Amino acid sequence: MSHAETKKFSLGRIVATPGALEALRDAGQQPGEFLGRHVTGDWGSLDEEDRQTNDAALINGSRILSAYVTRKGERIWIITEATNDVGLRYSSTILKPEDY
Repeated sequence: MSHAETKKFSLGRIVATPGALEALRDAGQQPGEFLGRHVTGDWGSLDEEDRQTNDAALINGSRILSAYVTRKGERIWIITEATNDVGLRYSSTILKPEDY
């Protein structure tokens, strides 16, 4: 990880839906490729409003959503839960939008 790609938040426990794992397998891609982008603030293919919401979530502890596209053109989301009472993010989920 280069200096510019510092982790901006904790992912917590990482889980994935079967559909997302199948989409990644079909594309020959690993979850870590997208998790690495997510945790360093590369939110993927989000509009400006959603990017600003994520940037604010780094400060206010709300939910973080990133959207990516696999090499095969399938959409993948990563959602990291909001922080709990002690400021920890419990988990991050890799899913397809239709799994939401």
